Amino acid sequence: MKASLCGVVGMVVGLVSPAVGQATSPPGLAPFSVVTTKGIPTIPAPLSGKLGDPKDGEKVVVERRLGNCLSCHEIGALRKEPFHGEIGPLLDGVAQRWDAATLRMIVVNAKKVFGDETVMPAFYRVDGLNRVRPEFAGKPILTAQQVEDVVAFLATLK
Repeated sequence: MKASLCGVVGMVVGLVSPAVGQATSPPGLAPFSVVTTKGIPTIPAPLSGKLGDPKDGEKVVVERRLGNCLSCHEIGALRKEPFHGEIGPLLDGVAQRWDAATLRMIVVNAKKVFGDETVMPAFYRVDGLNRVRPEFAGKPILTAQQVEDVVAFLATLK
């Protein structure tokens, strides 16, 4: 009987897993649903309930204490900014490679799209992290609206 009960519980957990579009955010974060599209996890709806502002997103991308995207990526549209990185891929044309739902998932948690080997941090995640300073525990790097702003900026990079 125990084995049967475990099997039933396992099936129920599988049916309500994030892979089928259930809310996946931990407590304290805006709820969101992950939907697999063409084999890739995406987040179709804005985390904050509204679309982002590309100008605010550019500020987050550049700001070393927020997104700090330029530490790893080069972005031609931001050539005026110093010290572009070479670790991550060039972000020019990223809007042609990924739609907004996929870009949102990449910013929220790139490991869901690229796998555990990616060095890109999860900007909207608070669980399962390693070596987090106590004052940052339970806090994402970016707010839900900042994620949306970054997605809006990235969507301009065609």
